[in-house]
Amino acid sequence: MIHKLTCHCGAVELSVELAQDPSEARLCDCSFCRRRAAPNVDVALDDLTIVKGHECLTLYTWGTGTAKHYFCRNCGIYTHHRRRSNPDVYGVNIGALENVNPSDFAPFQWVDGVSYALDETADKKT
Repeated sequence: MIHKLTCHCGAVELSVELAQDPSEARLCDCSFCRRRAAPNVDVALDDLTIVKGHECLTLYTWGTGTAKHYFCRNCGIYTHHRRRSNPDVYGVNIGALENVNPSDFAPFQWVDGVSYALDETADKKT
């Protein structure tokens, strides 16, 4: 099923085909995601299309640069991110999906991003 995803001000609009039902949304407890606290689900890279507002998206990344988090530069709403745990998919903010209310699916499963295995491996190499 194709969903419309928008930021708060409407400058950014995405078309996404979810790889999971919104009921399978999860939260991550890594240093960044726990501050953002937006439940998200997977979307295959080819199943996310920026319909409008590409120029309004701002990218935030850090560390290895693998995870890429996108926000509307006007209203600040997180729309999607490329996962560091699986860079072959995007995570999309279910709160930004049209006609989806995250409270209908709470509580959410938490993913252990604090103990991410590749981070531990990288720490041992340095």
